[in-house]
Order: sequence, then structure tokens, then C-alpha cells
Amino acid sequence: MEGRLKYRGRWISDDDLVTIRALIAENPTASRRRLSEELCRRWQWVQPNGALRSMVARGLMLALHRASLIVLPPVRGASPNPLAVRRRPVPVSIDRTAIEGKLSEIRPLEFRQVRRTPQEPIFNGLIEEHHYLGYVQPVGEHLKYLVYAAGRPVACLAWCSAPRHLGPRDRYLGWSAEARSRNVRLLAYNTRYLILPWVHVPHLASHILGRMAKLLPEDWKRIYGHPVYYLETFVDPQRNRGTCYRAANWTVLGRTTGRGHNAPTRKPRVPVKEILGYPLCRRFREILGSVG
Repeated sequence: MEGRLKYRGRWISDDDLVTIRALIAENPTASRRRLSEELCRRWQWVQPNGALRSMVARGLMLALHRASLIVLPPVRGASPNPLAVRRRPVPVSIDRTAIEGKLSEIRPLEFRQVRRTPQEPIFNGLIEEHHYLGYVQPVGEHLKYLVYAAGRPVACLAWCSAPRHLGPRDRYLGWSAEARSRNVRLLAYNTRYLILPWVHVPHLASHILGRMAKLLPEDWKRIYGHPVYYLETFVDPQRNRGTCYRAANWTVLGRTTGRGHNAPTRKPRVPVKEILGYPLCRRFREILGSVG
């Protein structure tokens, strides 16, 4: 065995444990949060944009504490889980007059990245009210877009970090387990896509996907400090065929198992989805399969 405990693909060695125990001993009054931030600094655990990976370090230290390999200071006060107690988005007041006609008649379209902007509640409210899955707060790296025509929103798209394990996708890319662990951050997952129900413009949905394929990599690199080379999404075949993705040249890779994320059994427990993907450059397999 290479270490005492494996966390997110890394074995924690006895030397690592010595470092963490010394850190705790040197800071007897520090909170768990401060200890995790200091561990990030010592190990140079940072995101590509320079932010500390403190949540990862906190999860590691908690796992070591639960395994009786270190002793963390008592919890000073249970902060409410922002995801568990988050208020549901409320409907937004916007013009809902029908938008109809040809794509050429509503262009040019304006794409606004609205995460952490005053327009984010508009996005959240529209998704909650009109998307069949409702609004769920993304975790990790993610971006939210509102698409406007003549000053009015016509579509919403959300993108986030891709699932770590996805059989058809992994086989299509042909990468090793090591390459997947290293490079899965270079994929983006389209977790929500909504054309507003009063918008009836042929070819709009596939046109927006084509525009996003050019815009998203630039925004992702600017905000998170690293590029993305491949896009993916799920489509529920019982609800639709993903026609707009197919029209935008996305490739059907296969279907999920229906077991869901971190499933405790091998039995299906959620709807089976189709997996579609879209490469953003010709060398995507070479880049994503690299471990150098």
C-alpha cells in the first residue's frame, strides 16, 4: 500500500500525516477552516485561477479525523449548509409576450455570463419556474448564461464540472484512469438548457449551442484559469431526442446505467439518459489522454 488513506485519487502517506499533525499542534487555537487553508498553502493546493482548494483540504482532514489518524479541534459552531438551506428561486417579473419569427429577425443575440452578477436571480428564477428539473445550485466550477434578443431573455444555459466517471464518454475518449483523473477538469457539462416557453424561433436552440462552443472556452479560461476541450450533456429520451444537440453536431456516445452518482448498488434507480458530447478542438483525444 502506498499510504494510509486514499482521498480523491491521492494516497496520504505517513509523512503527510506528520505534516498535518504538526500543523494542528502549531495552531492550537485555529479553527478547522483556518487549518485547511493553511494546509493548502503548505502543499500549494490551489486551483488554476490561484484560489485555495480549501474545501478539498477540509474534506481530507475530516476523513483523516474520522479514520482516527488525526485529531481535529472541536467544531466551534455548526454553520448552516448553504446548499441544504438555500431558498428556492422565486419567479421573476419579465415581459412574456410571444417571440416568434425567423432566427435572422431576432439577431443579433447577446450572451451574458451572469454568475455572481445582479442578473443571476433572473437566471435562477427562470430555470426554477420553467425547466422540468427545476433549479439546483451547481458546485465546483460553473458558469451561467442568459441569452438576449432585443433586450429580452430568450434562453438560459448552465455549465459545470463534468462527472468523474462516465463509461460511454470515457471509452469514446479512450483515456486511461490516470488521464481521466488528471484531465476531467478540462471538460464542461451542460447541466441546464432552457429556451423560454414563449419563444418560438426555428433553429434558435442549435444556433445558441454553436455560439456557446466558441464562447464558453474563452470565459472558462478567463474565470478559472484553464481551458476546456470537450462538452457533454445528458438527454432524457423519454422526454425528447436532443434534436438541437444533434443539429449542432453533438455526438451520441451511449446511455447511462441509471444508477446515479455514487450509487450504493448496481441496480438502476434513476432515469436512463443519453450522453452526448462535442469536441472543441481536433486534438481533443491527444490532449485529454495526456498524463505528462
